[in-house]
Amino acid sequence: MSAYEMNFDGLVGPTHNYGGLSYGNVASQSNSQAVSSPKQAAKQGLAKMKALMEMGFKQGVLAPQERPDVAVLRRLGFTGSDAQVIQRAAKEAMPLLVASCSASSMWTANACTVSPSADTADGRVHFTAANLNCKFHRSIEHPTTSRVLGAMFADERHFAHHAALPAVSQFGDEGAANHTRFCKDYGEAGVEFFVYGRSAFDSRYPAPQRYPARQTLEASQAVARLHGLSEAGVVYAQQNPVVIDQGVFHNDVIAVGNGEVLFYHQDAFLDTDKVLAELGDKLGRRGGNFQAVCVPRDAVTVEDAVRSYLFNSQLLSRADGSMLLIVPEECRNNANVWSYLQQLTSGNGPIRAVQVFDLKQSMQNGGGPACLRLRVALKDNELEAVNPGVIMTPALYDRLTGWVDKHYRDQLSESELADPQLLVECRAALDELTQILKLGSVYPFQLA
Repeated sequence: MSAYEMNFDGLVGPTHNYGGLSYGNVASQSNSQAVSSPKQAAKQGLAKMKALMEMGFKQGVLAPQERPDVAVLRRLGFTGSDAQVIQRAAKEAMPLLVASCSASSMWTANACTVSPSADTADGRVHFTAANLNCKFHRSIEHPTTSRVLGAMFADERHFAHHAALPAVSQFGDEGAANHTRFCKDYGEAGVEFFVYGRSAFDSRYPAPQRYPARQTLEASQAVARLHGLSEAGVVYAQQNPVVIDQGVFHNDVIAVGNGEVLFYHQDAFLDTDKVLAELGDKLGRRGGNFQAVCVPRDAVTVEDAVRSYLFNSQLLSRADGSMLLIVPEECRNNANVWSYLQQLTSGNGPIRAVQVFDLKQSMQNGGGPACLRLRVALKDNELEAVNPGVIMTPALYDRLTGWVDKHYRDQLSESELADPQLLVECRAALDELTQILKLGSVYPFQLA
């Protein structure tokens, strides 16, 4: 039976804006309150999905969330009609309104952690929604995320869904942005690599001093237990706290893996030699040949990596066995990074080609190609069980492009978030989208 890695990209929502909400994310903070273009952002994301589909990669779509989140504003004490809630929040606590309008669910690498059926005890694909409790604007996502994932992967014979971990700091979970899987073949048992920033219970582990470490060891261990992973198929590694303090808020800003290959920065981890040895040993026991591609700090600094998002890239396996690296335009604009990539792809290593995409609208908010996609390894029978409405086709691309043109604003400033009409527009768009993607009723306004 064949198996594939499928990428489900987040469709950018109608309220895409630059709220500067993510402390520790350099791009998010530096572009705070700039005027955004929701329509352009959505089309940039769709263009990447279409291009990968046309290259032969299996591609899907993950729907955005209802925003502004009026229900969460009501929980915070704002009362009245929906319009009155929005207007009162704008007048009394604008930062809370901005948070309730965030379109951050577009970065589906944070939606959940996924373990393929080849790795799990019950032979099903497992999903655990991320609690994202380090940031308020993201912590409100997981209930809708769970409903959307449930509508996409509904067949209980093949798919198992777990609720988000308890929303406390000890179990801070940021999803697949801190999770990578290595394997010889997508359908064979692999090694799941969990990277954490801190331990909640063991003070021996060093912690960053400037920015928060969002993922805990304990959260990663809990997800592994929920998914029924064996000790032989799991490796835990601590992210270097020094690079977290330089703006590396997730592991996918400093490393990316696929198949048998880990592409990482020299300063990405603590105890790097030990980590690489364990990955090599465990993957070797499962028939794989682990390959580590280290980017030296002398060639690309951590600052270069953060500014360009070199590692927040997609590492994809091509039919000839070589790998393609999908990077944002910012990599080409960074002399050190672009020079390194030319050398990398001219050699005999596993990464042989680079493809550049314009994702400026997402990048200015701190999310690159890897942030925008959730990877799900599926066997033939599992792929057949996926909701067909969310699988990208030329017809779906055309329909979604028309949907964006119909419903999205060309520009959006922070002051416009206080316009109650924005909620009306968002709900109309999402109601139509659930019909396009065949999701059923997944949004709060549809369930009321």
